[in-house]
Amino acid sequence: MKRKFSEDQLLSGLYFKLLPYQVLLIIINAVNGIVDSIYASNFILDGKSAMSAIGLFAPMNHFLYAASMMFVSGSQILYGRYLARDRNRINHLFTVTLAVAGGLGLVTCGLMVTAVLTGATRVFTSVEPDLQLFNDYLLGQAIGIPALILGQQLFSFLSLENQRKLTMTASIACLLVNIVGDHLCIVLLPLGIFGLGLSSSISVFVFLGIQALFYIRGKSEWHLSAKGCDWRMASTIVKLGYSGALSRFVEMFRCLIVNFLMLRYVGSAGLSSFAATNSMMAIFWPVPFGMMAVTRMLLSISIGEEDRRSMVDVMKITMTKGLMVVLVMVAGIILLAEPFTRIFYHDPADPVYHYTVMGFRLLPLCMPLALLSLCFAAYAQAAEKKVMSVLLPVTDGAVGVVVCSLLLIPAWGMNGLYISNILNGFICAAIMIGGAWLKLKRFPHSMEDLMAIPDRIGVDEEARIDISVTGAEEVTGVSRRIGEFCKQRGIDRRRSYFASLCMEEAAGNVVKHGFTKDQKRHSADIRVVHKGDELILRIRDNCAAFDPQAYMKAMGPGELGSNIGIRLVYSIAKEVKYQNLLGMNVLTIRI
Repeated sequence: MKRKFSEDQLLSGLYFKLLPYQVLLIIINAVNGIVDSIYASNFILDGKSAMSAIGLFAPMNHFLYAASMMFVSGSQILYGRYLARDRNRINHLFTVTLAVAGGLGLVTCGLMVTAVLTGATRVFTSVEPDLQLFNDYLLGQAIGIPALILGQQLFSFLSLENQRKLTMTASIACLLVNIVGDHLCIVLLPLGIFGLGLSSSISVFVFLGIQALFYIRGKSEWHLSAKGCDWRMASTIVKLGYSGALSRFVEMFRCLIVNFLMLRYVGSAGLSSFAATNSMMAIFWPVPFGMMAVTRMLLSISIGEEDRRSMVDVMKITMTKGLMVVLVMVAGIILLAEPFTRIFYHDPADPVYHYTVMGFRLLPLCMPLALLSLCFAAYAQAAEKKVMSVLLPVTDGAVGVVVCSLLLIPAWGMNGLYISNILNGFICAAIMIGGAWLKLKRFPHSMEDLMAIPDRIGVDEEARIDISVTGAEEVTGVSRRIGEFCKQRGIDRRRSYFASLCMEEAAGNVVKHGFTKDQKRHSADIRVVHKGDELILRIRDNCAAFDPQAYMKAMGPGELGSNIGIRLVYSIAKEVKYQNLLGMNVLTIRI
């Protein structure tokens, strides 16, 4: 019971420590979008047409986010694997990710400008003044596309390097610059909707610049290293990351189809109301999307360590504590439906006002099931469950909503669209349950059943033991329990003795020197795995960073008689590796 409490404490603490920064990564575009929408609807002469232009940009916004997240998710999965097995390749991973993502940003920028200059944007709308406003907004946004995609990649790597203060600074600076820029370009300068796009572009360049300075000054653990770089890694990143971005890619087509249906059956008022609702909802969607990103990050590391137990626990944290956060948020949005609507529209007699209120009352209801779908898709991606990693994002991103919308919008108008989004969550849940049912040949009764973890990941329950240490009184029992485990596994007495001694010394060192550094509540998780002919010992704690090998090298000649426990571990083990993973100390010993 204590082991379970300790593991929950470690993983939950790490989960909610990482979550705000992952939310910030996603919320940059969201808040910029809502600020643009407020200025467009309130300070541009034809506010409804300006809002329609922003709504028409939504498919491209989905494409940009999808392209960026493809590289973010693919590199995060590889990072988790290399961090546990081959840290030397991370510099090459960093280099390849930035080079390919930057190239994509430049190409996308060029295509957007070309579309405006050649009139290709007429495929989205031919109605004036919507087309002209859309072209102006698109040009302003295009300038910042390379900075947006590169900035998101740097944000991901900095988060993995535990540079949370820097990412927070860059995010806040980005948001402030965009707000000031919008006011300057719309209220003080006659730049119109082009100014809205331009201020967003300037803000993402600030976002990129603040983060890039950290690397330029040479403070980062990872750096650009083109020499000997394996550029084939780019295809691996895309292969691992495309399923994570697939939902957003197909959302681009969903937006085009839904926009067509709204214009045909509801009119421009429906498109304007949906743009307003989505602009405000974009502040809240980063929470479940952030949970997905944290889940994928922690799952990737757990898979790299072949830790099946932690994989299940990460998903449980998301579906319990994470779900509670989402439910509270949903209730708040529904209660504030009319105040949110009045930010954009002020006349209750106008149909657009009614459509927007109903949007705020119905759309939030799809969030809880969407959280399940998003995080399960992230798991399928990290575990390389190929069918589910494609089927679920495609259904969630487009198929479920489009099919339901084709049936419901002609009959129920805007309410039909909102209800379609809710029904989509039930369709995705049925796919998850059905997939597990097919593999298990029975109905799934637990999170582990629902995940149906592939047999190639990790070892069976009998081949591992997990022990938690939350105080000095528990250290003495570590040696006995590991000894019993080794005896049951038929491990020779010499290695059994060394394993028991190593972990007792390591745990005692954490308790003595780590637990007492501050007044926070700490725990250490010990994991012993018997795989093949190898005995793998790991101890993970949430204390201040401490590299035992660096500490040993720094000790002077007069300290040779001290820290016998650390010296003993290094003298009897075949391999000792220390890592600081996302702010946690991880010591791995192979005997």
